[in-house]
Amino acid sequence: MPRFVVEADGGSRGNPGPAGYGAVVLDPATGETLAERAEFIGVATNNVAEYKGLIAGLTAARELAPDATVLVRMDSKLVVEQMSGRWKIKHPDMKPLAARAAKILPRAQVTYEWIPRERNKHADRLANEAMDAGKRGEQWEPSRSTAFAAAPPAGPPGDAAKGAAAVRAAMASGGGTGTRAAAAAGTGADTLFGATDAPSGDAQARAAEAAAVRAASAVARDTDTLFGAAEAPAEAPAGADGTGPRPAAGSDGGHATRTAAGTGTGTGTGTGTGTGWGPDMGAPATFVLLRHGETALTPQKRFSGSGGTDPELSPAGRRQAAAVAEALAARGTVQAVVSSPLRRCRETAQAVADRLGLPVAVEEGLRETDFGAWEGLTFAEVRERFPDDLQAWLDSPKAAPTGGGESFTAVTRRVSAARDRLLSAHVGRTVLLVTHVTPVKTLVRLALGAPPESLFKMELSAASLSAVAYYADGNASVRLLNDTSHLR
Repeated sequence: MPRFVVEADGGSRGNPGPAGYGAVVLDPATGETLAERAEFIGVATNNVAEYKGLIAGLTAARELAPDATVLVRMDSKLVVEQMSGRWKIKHPDMKPLAARAAKILPRAQVTYEWIPRERNKHADRLANEAMDAGKRGEQWEPSRSTAFAAAPPAGPPGDAAKGAAAVRAAMASGGGTGTRAAAAAGTGADTLFGATDAPSGDAQARAAEAAAVRAASAVARDTDTLFGAAEAPAEAPAGADGTGPRPAAGSDGGHATRTAAGTGTGTGTGTGTGTGWGPDMGAPATFVLLRHGETALTPQKRFSGSGGTDPELSPAGRRQAAAVAEALAARGTVQAVVSSPLRRCRETAQAVADRLGLPVAVEEGLRETDFGAWEGLTFAEVRERFPDDLQAWLDSPKAAPTGGGESFTAVTRRVSAARDRLLSAHVGRTVLLVTHVTPVKTLVRLALGAPPESLFKMELSAASLSAVAYYADGNASVRLLNDTSHLR
């Protein structure tokens, strides 16, 4: 009697949102892929997509051999427990799907096993390929799939460490053209069952060369940052050379001037030749940094910190919040939402969280600088009324705004402590932090190891997205800065 392993997965970018599934049938003796299935299914929940992936996998196994015994492996605890009969099926959307899955093969022929997500990479990649195809207005095509040839990164999109590891594996050799590791990478060595037997002689060399190309191509894809390509810096605005007068860091209008998408240097003590090319540290924690939408003070470029009136979003700000919510739902990577306690951030965060189906947690350490007596004033008004205090503030991070405001040194301590708390609470996860100009710039500055004066050299628009990845060895990588493409 034939024996198969079915691995299935499903996902939804929004839950509910654009959804797709993937399933693969494997030979348990050799690890050979016998069949792949994937489909974009429109708007659905994660659980619906997972069940449809199960149905597709079981159907593919039955088409290969109706009398086969099948071990189903999924990272959905819900589906595994329900189909094993240990959990009741209460949700009305799940009942008909579970019943349909149960009828595909006799119950005695099918068993279920839960596996961690990192062991379900093949099916996960198929599901993501299906969702990507749906985003393009297409359906998944087997001929365009790379799920077998290149395993996906273990971390969120933008984790270049796994892509780099794939290249290192593909290019490792014992000398000459011997690239057994590369051949393994090209034949699905990262699957549960390991590499198939490598060909010998010229055939091995050709297979290894093709595998290296596929692995390098996978890296090119996986090196794409969370929200933009690492190798393509964002277009710098006029005056990006940093010359001319310096506007106020932390004023509600943002400030000049240089963007550096995708740059990243280590701030810890990790070894290796550089972030992304050293030892594989596993999935990083990725903080997606969202500056709140506009308030009435934003277009007027007035200081608006935590010591002022706590304004609400303007109509333009609410539109911006809705736009970024749609963009993040389409990307489907955010797993938690954390907000500054100030109203403009909480309103922005709630708009996104509602779209993603997530709760909003509040972190006090993400609030904006207290600008003291400068709250509500423009930079020119502060310069006219408090010229000496302003100059001292521009010259030293230890100087506080007039009237008992916070220095940048104090803000850095507060934001650093909040960062560390959040990293401890969200290991390996992608978290949206909805905050303000100074906290975002401070997190970017610290990740780059840049001096305090760099706060005056970054542009940060209302409702813009930035991203920083934090690795287990203490290194950090800036993935994105001031992305506003979702607002255009």
